[in-house]
Amino acid sequence: MTRKIAIVTGAGSGVGKAVALGLAEAGYTVALAGRRADALESVAKEIGAETLAVPTDVTDPDQVARLFGTVRDRFGRVDVLFNNAGTGAPGVPLEDLTVQEWRKVVDTNLTGPFLCTQEAFRIMKDQEPRGGRIINNGSISATAPRPFSAPYTATKHAITGLTKSTSLDGRAYDIACGQIDIGNAETEMTQRIKAGIIQADGSLKPEPVMNAKHVADAVVYMANLPLDANVQFITVMATKMPFVGRG
Repeated sequence: MTRKIAIVTGAGSGVGKAVALGLAEAGYTVALAGRRADALESVAKEIGAETLAVPTDVTDPDQVARLFGTVRDRFGRVDVLFNNAGTGAPGVPLEDLTVQEWRKVVDTNLTGPFLCTQEAFRIMKDQEPRGGRIINNGSISATAPRPFSAPYTATKHAITGLTKSTSLDGRAYDIACGQIDIGNAETEMTQRIKAGIIQADGSLKPEPVMNAKHVADAVVYMANLPLDANVQFITVMATKMPFVGRG
C-alpha cells in the first residue's frame, strides 16, 4: 500500500509535534509546517523516516500555497490535514486588549486554518483517488472560556463553524472534516496550568494535565477511518480538570 500523506501545522512543538510523531508511527509520511525551521528539523530527525519540513506562517496566503504546492510536488497528494497551529493573547481584561493583539490571534487561529483548508480542498478534490480528511484543533475553549481569553475563545468557537461548513462543502468531493477539542494536554504551554491558573471565580488553582500522546492517538484514529465514516467532534481531556459541572 502507498503511504498516506499528512500535513501537520504547528508541528514544531506541543500537540503538533505529538500528532506528527503519532501519524509517522502509524505509517503516514508527514509534512511538518510551522514558523521555526529549527524546531521542525528537530522533529523531522526524531521521526527518522521520510518526511518534509516546510517553514510556514499560516497567516500568509503565499506561504500556505507554497506549503501545499511543495507537498503535492514531492508526494503527489494530500490525504490528511491537521489544522493545529494556534496562539493566544495576553491574559488581561478584555477592555485592555489591543486591536493588534486581537488580530494576531484571529489571523493565526482562524484565518490560518481557513487558508490551509482552501489549499487542501484544491488538491483533495482533484487527486486520484479523490478526497481526504481535515482535522481541526478546536480546544475545549470551543465550548467554554477561561477568564481573560476573549480572542482565543472567539476563534475556537469559530473553528467549530468552519469544521461544520467544511464537512458540508466537502461532501461532494469525498472530503471529511472533524474536530478534536483538547483539554489540558501536557506541553510546554501548559506548565502554567500545573503551577496554577486563574479560575472562573477568580481564584488561582493548579489543574490536572494528561499526556499529549492521548491526543495523538485520537487524531490517528480519526485519520485512519475510511472516508465514508467521520468523527465529527471528539473531546480528549484530563479527567479531573474543571470543565463539566460547575468547575
